[in-house]
This record gives sequence, structure tokens and C-alpha cells, in this order.
Amino acid sequence: MSKPLTFLIVHGSTGGGWDWKNVARLLTDRGHVVYRPTLTGLGEKCHLSSPDIGLNTHIDDIANVILFEDLHDAVLVGHSYAGMVITGVLDRLPERIKHVVFLDAFVPENGESFMDVANKIGDNNPRPVIYGIYTPAWVNLNSPPPCDVPQSFKTLTDPVSFQNPAAKQVPATCILFVEKEATLESLGKNDLFHSMQDQRAKARGWSVRVLQSDHNAQRSHANELVELLELSIREGNSSS
Repeated sequence: MSKPLTFLIVHGSTGGGWDWKNVARLLTDRGHVVYRPTLTGLGEKCHLSSPDIGLNTHIDDIANVILFEDLHDAVLVGHSYAGMVITGVLDRLPERIKHVVFLDAFVPENGESFMDVANKIGDNNPRPVIYGIYTPAWVNLNSPPPCDVPQSFKTLTDPVSFQNPAAKQVPATCILFVEKEATLESLGKNDLFHSMQDQRAKARGWSVRVLQSDHNAQRSHANELVELLELSIREGNSSS
């Protein structure tokens, strides 16, 4: 990549900026600038956890990074749940964003919540909620930091806004992490999550790519992910 980019990476549910440290290092080694903030109530901000934290709190978190760091032409990247967050940020500040990348992420329509999308793909995974706090099966409360932590359930039930016409003009790429050998054409009723995100992205004229990986490519396939991020931006710019 000839010109350095500014990446703003948003982690997934129960995670934190800590989970993207290696990806940030790889991107920085290539000359890019990387921000990897942690959303309120998670990671090193887990002491702020509260059932009152909603999706808009997390959108505020990232929008304020853009505003207070005075970022322009940022590459906004969101993993998993963060597809909800970056959609809201894009709706608010499209003029500050160069390209958006959804990494194995939810691609919501205007007015949808995380749970709305999950229900549409028949996601019946148990979501234990106690006093408004969601603790999924992968969260081990006895793990030492850095680790995933419980999250306010309100972040998963609040709807997102995506209706700003300018936001819909920003170039975007959807990268799907597929564990088995697969192509976009092979996605179907046996993989409703990826099939839905693929269809929604294409309906918006976005590019769609596949990375063979588990859901946490930032841990297992960091080098491949960085290569694909650069390629997505480069090709997105050349076609715009």
C-alpha cells in the first residue's frame, strides 16, 4: 500500500481493544496509523459496566474518537457485533470515513437491533441475562485479564439508525470468515448468517470477500486478515 491509512478498529461483543493489538502492530509495521478503542463497560473499561449501557453508548464511543482525534478519511472496521456500532457511526459521520469494513459482522438494516438480525437467521444460542448483563458461554469469569467480559444486554436490543443518504455512498467491504473451504456461491441455508450478510452487502453494492478462518481471525489469521484489509481498501479506492 503506497499511502498510509488511518484504521479505526472496533472489537466485537464482550471483547476489547486488547484483542486487536497484534493486528494493530502488523498494520503499524506497514506504515499505517491504528486506533483500537475499547467500548464502554468492556475490556479495561469493565469497571464501568452497567445495564444502562446501550448501542448508542458504543456508537458515541467511536464517534467521539473520530471527533476528538480529528480523524478524516478514516477506515472504519468493525468485527462481529461491531457491525451494529460502525453502522451507527457511519450514519452519523459519513464525511469523516473513507471506507468501511465489516469483519464477519452483522450488517443491519435501518431500525434493526442485533437481536432482530439474530432472530431472522434462527440464532437460538442461549443468552443468559442477569440484571441486564449478558454473559455468553465463551466468557469465563475466572479468567485473568486480558479476557472477554460480560456485556450490557441493552447493546443487543437497541435499534440502529442507517438512513443518512451520504452514509450509503461511502465505499464498503464485507469480509466473511468461513471455517471450511467455501465460496460465496456455496453459502446457503446451511450458513444463514453468512448468507444474509452476503446478500445484504451485495444489495448495497458493497464488495464481499471470504477469509478461511474461525470467527476470531484477529487471533488465528492476523497476517492474512491484514493483507485482505489492505487489498479491500486498495481495490475499493480504485473502483470509486
